[in-house]
Amino acid sequence: MSENDYPIFLGSEIEQPKPEDALFHIIPIPYEETVSYGGGTGKGPAAILEASWQLETFDNFSNPCDLGIYTRSPVSVSGPAEQVMDNIAAATKEVLALGKIPVGIGGEHSVTWGIIKGLLDAGETDFGVVQIDAHADLRDRYEGHKHSHASVMRLVVEAGVPLFQLGIRAYCEEEVQARKDYNVGYLDAHQLVPNNLQEFQLPEDFPRKVFFTLDVDGMDPSVFPSTGTPVPGGLGWYQTLNLFESVAHQREIIGFDLLEFAPIEGFHAYDFAAAQLMYKLMGIIQRNR
Repeated sequence: MSENDYPIFLGSEIEQPKPEDALFHIIPIPYEETVSYGGGTGKGPAAILEASWQLETFDNFSNPCDLGIYTRSPVSVSGPAEQVMDNIAAATKEVLALGKIPVGIGGEHSVTWGIIKGLLDAGETDFGVVQIDAHADLRDRYEGHKHSHASVMRLVVEAGVPLFQLGIRAYCEEEVQARKDYNVGYLDAHQLVPNNLQEFQLPEDFPRKVFFTLDVDGMDPSVFPSTGTPVPGGLGWYQTLNLFESVAHQREIIGFDLLEFAPIEGFHAYDFAAAQLMYKLMGIIQRNR
């Protein structure tokens, strides 16, 4: 799909606003380079944007689109990984220069580093990252790649950005040690899911500003089988929303991304679910501002 073919988010209901008039700036990032199991994440952004045309503007609590949603052209993902990350960072900096909230759509999870790099390049240093994921993504490198979906959070903590993880249930001994070395906070799936925890408290010294990264494989495959590396025992739909809201109650969410969505041809329910999840996250931010 070419850039001109990408629809705008919720385009059936709203017109593309001027960039300066929209709080939420969606950044499509169709990057798929280091996937290690199932593929298809490169098609995720377009599928989510297309499915968003079936959304209601009222999300059962408010109208997030009232704050403005601007859909940017997709980031160029050709060339070496370092160049792609620079491209993502540049797009993120442009959003931040307007004082707006970047919303990344992936694409594989490695792209989060590009967004974090953009925040750091823009001078935003006092923030933390909260991650929903099945995997810790704390390997030094994976299959030879430093910019791998399995090592993206290692890049984050190596840059000195505090990290808190939710729903993790697949990690190796190297990542257990990395959690200790980099003082990573966590509530893993075996703590959250059987106990049906809907809220939690971030550490008192965790930064007041938060970037939230949501890998759809953090949710249970019964909710999102449409991902390359599904792991049983994940978060449910409402639990995911409530944990995000718990963070929004405690901190200022300055951006978020939704990644690792790999559409399954003929099963549009998951495309719609991903679009609705994005919109509901915007609604939570709107109501907690």
